[in-house]
Amino acid sequence: MKVVLVSRVDNKEALRYTASLARYLEDLGHSVSLEAGTALHLGRDGVAFKDITGDLVVVIGGDGSVLLTIHQMRKQVPVIGINRGEVGFLADLEPEETNAFFATLEDGFLVEQRMRISLYADGRHLGDALNEAVIVTERPAKMLRFGVYIDGIPSERFRADGLLISTPTGSTAYAMSAGGPIVDPKIEGFLLIPLAPYMLSSRPHLISTERTLEITLETEKPAHIAIDGQSMFELKREAKITVRRSGDPALFVDIGRSFFEKVNYKLRNL
Repeated sequence: MKVVLVSRVDNKEALRYTASLARYLEDLGHSVSLEAGTALHLGRDGVAFKDITGDLVVVIGGDGSVLLTIHQMRKQVPVIGINRGEVGFLADLEPEETNAFFATLEDGFLVEQRMRISLYADGRHLGDALNEAVIVTERPAKMLRFGVYIDGIPSERFRADGLLISTPTGSTAYAMSAGGPIVDPKIEGFLLIPLAPYMLSSRPHLISTERTLEITLETEKPAHIAIDGQSMFELKREAKITVRRSGDPALFVDIGRSFFEKVNYKLRNL
Protein backbone atom coordinates (compact mmCIF):
# COMPACT_ATOMS: atom_id res chain seq x y z
CA MET A 1 0.00 0.00 0.00
CA LYS A 2 1.29 3.49 -0.87
CA VAL A 3 1.17 5.75 2.20
CA VAL A 4 2.07 9.44 2.47
CA LEU A 5 2.89 10.93 5.88
CA VAL A 6 2.23 14.57 6.75
CA SER A 7 3.39 16.02 10.08
CA ARG A 8 2.93 19.35 11.74
CA VAL A 9 6.42 20.81 11.50
CA ASP A 10 6.31 23.16 14.49
CA ASN A 11 6.29 20.27 16.96
CA LYS A 12 9.47 18.25 17.46
CA GLU A 13 7.60 15.44 19.19
CA ALA A 14 5.25 15.09 16.23
CA LEU A 15 8.22 14.99 13.83
CA ARG A 16 9.98 12.31 15.90
CA TYR A 17 6.79 10.28 15.96
CA THR A 18 6.44 10.66 12.17
CA ALA A 19 9.97 9.35 11.60
CA SER A 20 9.25 6.36 13.87
CA LEU A 21 5.92 5.68 12.12
CA ALA A 22 7.60 5.78 8.71
CA ARG A 23 10.02 3.05 9.80
CA TYR A 24 7.20 0.98 11.29
CA LEU A 25 5.11 1.17 8.11
CA GLU A 26 8.11 0.28 5.94
CA ASP A 27 8.76 -2.74 8.16
CA LEU A 28 5.15 -3.78 7.51
CA GLY A 29 5.90 -3.70 3.78
CA HIS A 30 4.18 -0.44 2.84
CA SER A 31 5.64 2.10 0.42
CA VAL A 32 6.08 5.30 2.45
CA SER A 33 6.55 8.87 1.19
CA LEU A 34 6.76 12.13 3.11
CA GLU A 35 5.11 15.45 2.29
CA ALA A 36 7.77 17.96 1.23
CA GLY A 37 7.66 20.18 4.34
CA THR A 38 7.74 17.16 6.62
CA ALA A 39 10.57 15.60 4.62
CA LEU A 40 12.64 18.79 4.82
CA HIS A 41 12.59 18.69 8.61
CA LEU A 42 13.49 14.99 8.63
CA GLY A 43 16.30 15.27 6.08
CA ARG A 44 14.56 13.22 3.41
CA ASP A 45 13.11 13.76 -0.05
CA GLY A 46 9.43 14.56 -0.20
CA VAL A 47 6.40 15.11 -2.40
CA ALA A 48 4.52 18.42 -2.71
CA PHE A 49 0.93 18.54 -1.46
CA LYS A 50 -0.40 19.11 -4.97
CA ASP A 51 1.38 15.98 -6.22
CA ILE A 52 0.22 13.62 -3.47
CA THR A 53 -1.26 10.39 -4.77
CA GLY A 54 -1.59 6.91 -3.35
CA ASP A 55 -3.84 4.82 -1.16
CA LEU A 56 -3.68 6.67 2.15
CA VAL A 57 -2.51 9.95 3.67
CA VAL A 58 -1.64 9.87 7.37
CA VAL A 59 -1.65 13.28 9.08
CA ILE A 60 0.20 13.61 12.39
CA GLY A 61 -1.04 16.75 14.11
CA GLY A 62 -4.26 18.51 15.01
CA ASP A 63 -7.29 19.67 13.08
CA GLY A 64 -5.31 22.46 11.45
CA SER A 65 -2.89 19.94 9.96
CA VAL A 66 -5.76 17.85 8.59
CA LEU A 67 -7.45 20.92 7.09
CA LEU A 68 -4.18 22.09 5.53
CA THR A 69 -3.63 18.69 3.92
CA ILE A 70 -7.14 18.46 2.47
CA HIS A 71 -7.01 22.08 1.34
CA GLN A 72 -3.69 21.65 -0.47
CA MET A 73 -4.20 18.26 -2.15
CA ARG A 74 -5.09 18.62 -5.80
CA LYS A 75 -6.77 15.19 -5.84
CA GLN A 76 -8.44 13.96 -2.68
CA VAL A 77 -6.90 10.81 -1.15
CA PRO A 78 -8.33 9.02 1.92
CA VAL A 79 -7.00 10.66 5.10
CA ILE A 80 -6.53 9.37 8.63
CA GLY A 81 -5.38 11.73 11.37
CA ILE A 82 -3.24 10.89 14.40
CA ASN A 83 -3.86 13.43 17.12
CA ARG A 84 -0.85 15.51 18.07
CA GLY A 85 -2.80 18.72 18.58
CA GLU A 86 -5.31 20.02 21.10
CA VAL A 87 -8.80 18.53 20.61
CA GLY A 88 -8.09 16.81 17.29
CA PHE A 89 -11.73 16.32 16.30
CA LEU A 90 -10.73 15.46 12.73
CA ALA A 91 -8.00 13.10 13.94
CA ASP A 92 -9.62 9.74 14.67
CA LEU A 93 -6.58 7.97 16.12
CA GLU A 94 -4.64 8.59 19.29
CA PRO A 95 -0.93 7.59 19.13
CA GLU A 96 -1.45 4.49 21.29
CA GLU A 97 -4.06 3.18 18.81
CA THR A 98 -1.98 3.43 15.66
CA ASN A 99 -0.04 0.15 15.68
CA ALA A 100 -3.21 -1.91 15.97
CA PHE A 101 -4.85 0.10 13.17
CA PHE A 102 -1.94 -0.15 10.73
CA ALA A 103 -1.54 -3.86 11.41
CA THR A 104 -4.95 -4.37 9.77
CA LEU A 105 -4.33 -2.18 6.70
CA GLU A 106 -3.73 -5.14 4.40
CA ASP A 107 -7.38 -6.08 4.88
CA GLY A 108 -8.40 -2.70 3.39
CA PHE A 109 -10.46 0.06 4.96
CA LEU A 110 -13.78 1.85 4.58
CA VAL A 111 -13.93 5.45 3.37
CA GLU A 112 -16.38 8.11 4.49
CA GLN A 113 -17.09 11.11 2.26
CA ARG A 114 -17.39 14.50 3.95
CA MET A 115 -19.15 17.30 2.13
CA ARG A 116 -17.20 20.44 1.30
CA ILE A 117 -18.57 23.78 0.16
CA SER A 118 -17.40 25.74 -2.88
CA LEU A 119 -17.19 29.50 -2.47
CA TYR A 120 -17.52 32.00 -5.32
CA ALA A 121 -17.15 35.79 -5.15
CA ASP A 122 -18.85 37.61 -8.01
CA GLY A 123 -18.55 34.42 -10.07
CA ARG A 124 -14.86 33.77 -9.28
CA HIS A 125 -14.11 30.45 -7.57
CA LEU A 126 -12.19 31.09 -4.35
CA GLY A 127 -11.83 27.53 -3.10
CA ASP A 128 -13.48 24.70 -1.18
CA ALA A 129 -13.95 24.47 2.58
CA LEU A 130 -14.30 21.35 4.72
CA ASN A 131 -15.01 23.26 7.94
CA GLU A 132 -16.05 26.79 7.16
CA ALA A 133 -15.60 30.10 5.44
CA VAL A 134 -15.77 33.25 7.54
CA ILE A 135 -16.46 36.76 6.29
CA VAL A 136 -15.10 39.50 8.54
CA THR A 137 -14.48 43.21 8.29
CA GLU A 138 -11.01 44.45 7.42
CA ARG A 139 -11.24 47.02 10.21
CA PRO A 140 -11.75 45.83 13.83
CA ALA A 141 -14.83 47.03 15.71
CA LYS A 142 -16.73 47.75 12.47
CA MET A 143 -19.90 45.87 11.59
CA LEU A 144 -20.92 44.52 8.20
CA ARG A 145 -24.40 44.38 6.69
CA PHE A 146 -25.37 41.11 5.02
CA GLY A 147 -28.21 39.99 2.81
CA VAL A 148 -29.10 36.29 2.55
CA TYR A 149 -30.94 35.03 -0.55
CA ILE A 150 -32.27 31.47 -0.77
CA ASP A 151 -33.47 30.34 -4.20
CA GLY A 152 -33.31 34.01 -5.19
CA ILE A 153 -35.71 35.05 -2.42
CA PRO A 154 -34.54 37.52 0.26
CA SER A 155 -34.39 35.51 3.49
CA GLU A 156 -32.72 37.86 5.94
CA ARG A 157 -30.80 41.09 6.27
CA PHE A 158 -28.71 41.79 9.35
CA ARG A 159 -25.71 43.61 10.74
CA ALA A 160 -22.97 41.65 12.48
CA ASP A 161 -19.24 41.52 13.09
CA GLY A 162 -19.07 38.76 10.49
CA LEU A 163 -20.70 35.65 9.08
CA LEU A 164 -19.72 31.99 9.27
CA ILE A 165 -20.67 29.65 6.42
CA SER A 166 -20.07 26.18 7.81
CA THR A 167 -20.45 22.57 6.77
CA PRO A 168 -21.90 19.95 9.15
CA THR A 169 -18.30 18.75 9.67
CA GLY A 170 -17.39 22.29 10.71
CA SER A 171 -20.31 22.52 13.13
CA THR A 172 -18.03 21.25 15.93
CA ALA A 173 -15.36 23.87 15.19
CA TYR A 174 -15.62 27.67 14.95
CA ALA A 175 -19.37 27.41 14.35
CA MET A 176 -19.93 25.72 17.72
CA SER A 177 -17.85 28.37 19.49
CA ALA A 178 -20.00 31.03 17.81
CA GLY A 179 -23.20 29.52 19.21
CA GLY A 180 -24.22 27.22 16.37
CA PRO A 181 -25.71 23.73 16.74
CA ILE A 182 -23.82 20.45 16.47
CA VAL A 183 -24.92 18.90 13.16
CA ASP A 184 -24.64 15.24 12.16
CA PRO A 185 -22.09 15.18 9.28
CA LYS A 186 -24.33 12.77 7.37
CA ILE A 187 -26.70 15.72 6.88
CA GLU A 188 -25.75 17.81 3.86
CA GLY A 189 -26.50 21.46 4.41
CA PHE A 190 -25.09 24.97 4.67
CA LEU A 191 -24.91 26.31 8.22
CA LEU A 192 -25.03 30.12 8.48
CA ILE A 193 -24.07 31.74 11.79
CA PRO A 194 -23.96 35.52 12.27
CA LEU A 195 -21.02 36.59 14.45
CA ALA A 196 -22.14 38.94 17.23
CA PRO A 197 -25.27 40.13 15.37
CA TYR A 198 -26.79 43.46 16.33
CA MET A 199 -30.37 42.08 16.47
CA LEU A 200 -31.47 39.18 18.67
CA SER A 201 -33.63 37.92 15.80
CA SER A 202 -30.55 37.07 13.69
CA ARG A 203 -30.21 33.35 14.38
CA PRO A 204 -28.29 30.45 12.79
CA HIS A 205 -29.80 28.86 9.67
CA LEU A 206 -29.32 25.31 8.34
CA ILE A 207 -30.08 25.31 4.61
CA SER A 208 -30.35 22.33 2.26
CA THR A 209 -27.60 21.99 -0.34
CA GLU A 210 -30.36 21.49 -2.91
CA ARG A 211 -31.15 25.18 -2.61
CA THR A 212 -29.32 28.13 -4.17
CA LEU A 213 -27.59 30.21 -1.51
CA GLU A 214 -26.25 33.71 -2.13
CA ILE A 215 -24.89 36.20 0.38
CA THR A 216 -24.45 39.88 -0.42
CA LEU A 217 -22.31 42.44 1.33
CA GLU A 218 -24.57 45.45 1.61
CA THR A 219 -21.98 47.85 2.94
CA GLU A 220 -19.13 50.01 1.76
CA LYS A 221 -16.77 48.66 4.41
CA PRO A 222 -13.87 46.48 3.15
CA ALA A 223 -14.04 42.81 4.12
CA HIS A 224 -12.15 39.53 3.80
CA ILE A 225 -13.20 35.89 3.49
CA ALA A 226 -11.06 33.15 5.04
CA ILE A 227 -11.46 29.53 3.92
CA ASP A 228 -10.69 26.84 6.52
CA GLY A 229 -8.14 29.23 8.01
CA GLN A 230 -5.84 28.33 5.11
CA SER A 231 -6.47 31.02 2.50
CA MET A 232 -7.84 34.55 2.63
CA PHE A 233 -9.28 36.81 -0.06
CA GLU A 234 -10.25 40.44 -0.12
CA LEU A 235 -13.88 41.02 -1.03
CA LYS A 236 -15.00 43.92 -3.16
CA ARG A 237 -17.51 46.29 -1.68
CA GLU A 238 -21.04 44.97 -2.23
CA ALA A 239 -19.65 41.58 -3.27
CA LYS A 240 -21.97 38.64 -3.96
CA ILE A 241 -20.89 35.30 -2.43
CA THR A 242 -22.36 32.14 -3.95
CA VAL A 243 -22.21 28.93 -1.90
CA ARG A 244 -22.49 25.51 -3.54
CA ARG A 245 -21.98 21.91 -2.54
CA SER A 246 -18.54 20.93 -3.79
CA GLY A 247 -18.35 18.06 -6.27
CA ASP A 248 -15.03 17.04 -4.66
CA PRO A 249 -15.71 15.81 -1.11
CA ALA A 250 -13.01 15.12 1.44
CA LEU A 251 -12.30 11.41 2.03
CA PHE A 252 -11.74 10.09 5.54
CA VAL A 253 -10.86 6.59 6.66
CA ASP A 254 -13.82 5.20 8.61
CA ILE A 255 -12.52 3.40 11.70
CA GLY A 256 -16.03 2.57 12.89
CA ARG A 257 -16.19 5.22 15.61
CA SER A 258 -19.54 7.01 15.91
CA PHE A 259 -19.60 10.76 15.38
CA PHE A 260 -21.59 11.13 18.60
CA GLU A 261 -19.06 9.04 20.50
CA LYS A 262 -16.43 11.54 19.37
CA VAL A 263 -18.64 14.46 20.44
CA ASN A 264 -18.98 12.94 23.90
CA TYR A 265 -15.28 12.10 24.26
CA LYS A 266 -13.62 15.04 22.53
CA LEU A 267 -15.94 17.88 23.45
CA ARG A 268 -17.49 16.93 26.78
CA ASN A 269 -14.90 14.90 28.64
CA LEU A 270 -11.61 16.65 27.86
